[in-house]
Amino acid sequence: MVAMDILRLLVAAAIAFVAGKLIAKLKLPSILGWLIAGMIMGPHALGLLGSSVLDSRWFDVLESLLECTFGLMIGTELIWSKMKKAGKQIVVTTITESVGTFLVVSLVFGVLFWFAGVPLYLAFFFGGIALATAPAPSLSIVTQMKTSGPVTRTLIPMAALDDLVGALVFFLVVAFVSAHISTSGVSVPVVLFLIFLPVLLGAITGGIAGWMLRHTKTRQSTLAVMILMLLFSAGLGFAINSLLPTPVLNFMLIGMAYSTMVANLIDEEKLNGIMQVMNPIIGVAMIVVILNLGAPLDYHLIFGAGAYTAVYIIARAVGKYSGAYFGAAVTHAPETVKKYLGLTLLPHSGVSLVFTGIAVSVLSGPAPECASIIQGTIAAAAVINEIIAVFMAKKGFEWAGETAQTKAQTPVLEHREQAAS
Repeated sequence: MVAMDILRLLVAAAIAFVAGKLIAKLKLPSILGWLIAGMIMGPHALGLLGSSVLDSRWFDVLESLLECTFGLMIGTELIWSKMKKAGKQIVVTTITESVGTFLVVSLVFGVLFWFAGVPLYLAFFFGGIALATAPAPSLSIVTQMKTSGPVTRTLIPMAALDDLVGALVFFLVVAFVSAHISTSGVSVPVVLFLIFLPVLLGAITGGIAGWMLRHTKTRQSTLAVMILMLLFSAGLGFAINSLLPTPVLNFMLIGMAYSTMVANLIDEEKLNGIMQVMNPIIGVAMIVVILNLGAPLDYHLIFGAGAYTAVYIIARAVGKYSGAYFGAAVTHAPETVKKYLGLTLLPHSGVSLVFTGIAVSVLSGPAPECASIIQGTIAAAAVINEIIAVFMAKKGFEWAGETAQTKAQTPVLEHREQAAS
């Protein structure tokens, strides 16, 4: 049975790869093909990736390992010597776009729920879930389209920080709402500890790996240390998750913190050699991670989406864009960052569905009607928003002039303008 499920996953990954290639021929990002393939092969359509795969323990372990591996892509870009100039700008912009999104969505739904007679605390759940940004879609566009420039340099470290801020705000909302509606409230210090624990784990194991890598002499020993210590980091995450009532550790953050420490402790030549080997593995990890985002999405929800879904998508987009614009403006970021960074932050589904599951589990006992509102709204929004968001993220990079294609066209356009004048 397990062997058949593994074969199903391999076939699904191959189909997604081909779908990505076909979508790319239409000058759209491959991830859109992977996402649509995931929905088509998921349990709500063809069922190739059914519950026997998605709900299995082995797939959960594999998915966590691949998320940890995907985190390498983020962490190896967070080199302190390169980030010192932009550090303040990135931190401020992350905070403004996160807080801006939370305030806009919470306020809009607060007004709606006040008129509808729905408990107002549900608006804060919507605001907390809206913070979540799925970094995989935008980062896969960075990889596929070979983007480079101010928007790309700002987005990559923000992908890590945004997860931290989003998790912090969401779990604080969970803690305070739980204390309000039930007697078994979540301890705020415990919440904070669990949010930052993945970063601490990755930083410690990455520091040890970095020290060991300084003393390796051959390429084989370097790769062995890098991979074994990454697996050890993930193993610690699995061990801690097994002790928790709900497994909440973010494995992408473990991989990000691990690779950040490694990248800052070894020389650039050794790091580049490691990443040459790891990049194909990261590519496979991206496909499976995106498949896992797409497969649970029920395309039927598109036809049944209500007014709350439309309001949620629009309010979140306004919050993300305006918050990113404001942060970039006050830190005097380049014009392209002000105008287009917000568009690259629109992808949402992965983390939002995890947050939704947690919110539903908190609300299902004391307020089942609220649980159904939030579950239906976010599930439908995840399907609709993700397709729109991937396209808008691609356009954001193009309008910023940071894709390989737009960079190649720029000298031609400049020459034509000079000739015309």
